[in-house]
Amino acid sequence: MEDITKKLNIKFLRNEPLSNFTYTKTGGCADLVAFPEALEDVSAISKYASQNNVPLTVIGNASNLIIKDGGIRGIVMILRDIKQIRQINEFSFVAGAGSAYIDATIFAQKHSLSGLEFAAGIPGSVGGAVYMNAGAYGGETSEVIESVKVIDENGSIKDLSNQEINFGYRHSVIQDKNYIVLSATFTLNKDDANLIQARMDYFNALRFSKQPLDLPSCGSVFKRPVGHFAGKLIHDAGLQGFQDGGAQVSTKHAGFIVNVNHATATDYLNVIKHVQDKVYQDNKIHLETEVKIIGED
Repeated sequence: MEDITKKLNIKFLRNEPLSNFTYTKTGGCADLVAFPEALEDVSAISKYASQNNVPLTVIGNASNLIIKDGGIRGIVMILRDIKQIRQINEFSFVAGAGSAYIDATIFAQKHSLSGLEFAAGIPGSVGGAVYMNAGAYGGETSEVIESVKVIDENGSIKDLSNQEINFGYRHSVIQDKNYIVLSATFTLNKDDANLIQARMDYFNALRFSKQPLDLPSCGSVFKRPVGHFAGKLIHDAGLQGFQDGGAQVSTKHAGFIVNVNHATATDYLNVIKHVQDKVYQDNKIHLETEVKIIGED
């Protein structure tokens, strides 16, 4: 992969521990980490990887992600510098894939645009939010997206309408097609900026009161089973406080696994499996992971 580091004017790091970027503070090394700053750079890296048969992994804020201790081969592209947010018209704005979802909510509030309040405390990136249709407190990303600019499997840039994204619960066509999100266009409703801020403050207060925000975690670990709440199933199974290595089922919110003592990704995966096994044993319900798990053992 020597060619690409010389060919493109992009910051690259070799054999970089991905624990430096994940919210869990875990994860092995990547062969090469790229930090593109322009859409053209993202496209160039994508085309290079495709043409040279080099594995390519794309990461945003790495907030709902577990990277295994063996790390990731090939190129890891971190989009944190693709973060411009700009207004298009009275009701719409576009946000780069690497921009923090929280920054998008702040931008919306400052422009008296309502509809993104639910995302006020979601720590991920805009690209990640689109990828998994992130949601909270009754709101979902699918409800506020007009269109998304992506790079397809051929390295070509294309625009997808909301309908073409095929949003579902924690799902989008981005996952199926391995597209790379470049930016998203939000269309919202006008409202009083103070009322918008009050709703954002309310949701953030709920989040602070219920979630273990003082410790490293990967956010909500499990999808919500139909007719149930993952956190309640885990709580009822007596698993709060269960620990393997440095990873622990949060004593504050059973749906979170926190890093309490230099946890490894393997610790996290062991806790996840134990929780899944115990909940299935008690309820015959299989908890599916919401967190994305990638990398080598």
